[in-house]
Amino acid sequence: MIPVVDLGAGDGLDAAAEFGAVQVLNHGVRPELISDFGRRMERLLSQPRAAKEKLASPHPYRGWRQWPDDFGRLELERFNVAQFDDVADARAAGLDEEYLGLFAHANMWPDDDPGLHDVAMEYMAASRRLAERMLGRYAQMLGLPGFPMGTQPHVRLTVNDYPTWTHPDPGSDADKLLLLEHADDSVVTILGQTGDYEGLQVQGPDGSWIPVPVIPGALQVFSGALLTRWTGGRMRPGRHRVVAGGTVTRRSTAVFVYPALDTVVAPLTGAREEPVLVWDHVKDRVANYLAEYGRPDQIAAWREGRPYVAALGSNRRLGEAR
Repeated sequence: MIPVVDLGAGDGLDAAAEFGAVQVLNHGVRPELISDFGRRMERLLSQPRAAKEKLASPHPYRGWRQWPDDFGRLELERFNVAQFDDVADARAAGLDEEYLGLFAHANMWPDDDPGLHDVAMEYMAASRRLAERMLGRYAQMLGLPGFPMGTQPHVRLTVNDYPTWTHPDPGSDADKLLLLEHADDSVVTILGQTGDYEGLQVQGPDGSWIPVPVIPGALQVFSGALLTRWTGGRMRPGRHRVVAGGTVTRRSTAVFVYPALDTVVAPLTGAREEPVLVWDHVKDRVANYLAEYGRPDQIAAWREGRPYVAALGSNRRLGEAR
């Protein structure tokens, strides 16, 4: 079972090294903020597809998008937010000119909810503070001097909305995956989940898949690839996936936290592993994502600078596409 840790007590964090994931209570992110952001996202994602298409972007990590399977059946719906709205915003925040291209594609915000912007930014900031708090605890646990995040850690947010899934594949006993197995490339990912079923699964040390219970008030903390590098492998990355839940739905909000882009991450344990500049780690993320997961129409939209709106199968009415 994935451990549940009360940060007020501080016990049990050593399990994070074993699983690469831990659930935390008394985490310091205000419940009112979590609820407010959740209500706003519920409102946005419940709108008709034609309204949400206005928030589509060529960039896979900006605005709204849907992801169907090869038969046009909706597997996943997303809303993505970068920490800066655009290049001008990033420059005003003091980001080095070399890094401004990361924000050449602007965030997409709905006109009918002007408050969403500030709530989303506050949610990211609160999650970043929790990530830094967890990293401090991990450093103490491992006897390391600390993980220097720099003056301006890199952060991004993704909301994943998982639909009902009533399309069983004949002859297959395998779980239907709505999100494929992976480990995040961050240092730490802060994830909140709501829903009617335990769709999130974490891979245990023995390779088995362990459901993560939906615990009211808890947030999940995943160790990412950069933390594994920083600790010389002592903190394993949290490999996870999402399985379908039949006639019920699930939503997650993930905040991916990285050190500042000019930070060099090298093992603090004496392990022989090449250091990596965080900028080099993230600058090709879109190209790598499209090379691995992109479909021809999505890649064409990216190259032509067109908002990407995936085609869904004709068996889904627009009002169901969420």
